[in-house]
Amino acid sequence: MKKYLSLLLATALVAVLAGCGKPAAPKLEFKNTDVTGLGYAREFALTDHTGHARTLADYKGKLVLMFFGYTQCPDVCPTTMADMAQVMQAMGPQAEQVQVLFVTVDPARDTQALLAEYVPAFDKRFVGLYGDAAATARVAKEFKVYYAKVEGETDSSYTVDHTAGTYVFDRDGKIRLFVRHGEKPAAIAHDLKLLLS
Repeated sequence: MKKYLSLLLATALVAVLAGCGKPAAPKLEFKNTDVTGLGYAREFALTDHTGHARTLADYKGKLVLMFFGYTQCPDVCPTTMADMAQVMQAMGPQAEQVQVLFVTVDPARDTQALLAEYVPAFDKRFVGLYGDAAATARVAKEFKVYYAKVEGETDSSYTVDHTAGTYVFDRDGKIRLFVRHGEKPAAIAHDLKLLLS
């Protein structure tokens, strides 16, 4: 009997130490793709449209939405930026805890001055980021973003094929979500509110 009681006590102790009986943390029900723990898309070193050097750490404490595109993009980029402006509206006061970053994949044409005009036109809080050809290639590789120049009728009328999607980082700078192009602003705002809760 003594041996049985000792075994029962030991089992109970193991259960308590293992956290048995504790309610499991609720799983967040995201509408976009949960990529928490992704082994890439961890850091960047670029210049913002005001001329300041920037890394992901500069935005710690805010949710960061990072999109790759270029200012002369005919459809995907302006649509995405307009959608992000709607997301900011849907966030209400919580929008102050969100930072949208637009990274150009066309550094030859997207100068600091052009980014300073284009990016804040969608929302004055948005930030345009750029680097030289080598820095752009490094960041694209780290984020596994495809981009390729498609020749036009003249040297300056080319387009750039590129990955269309947005990375979302939490307030600690950890990658959390991937938003596919065309996702509704309401669904994006829903997920951002979950991350802020």
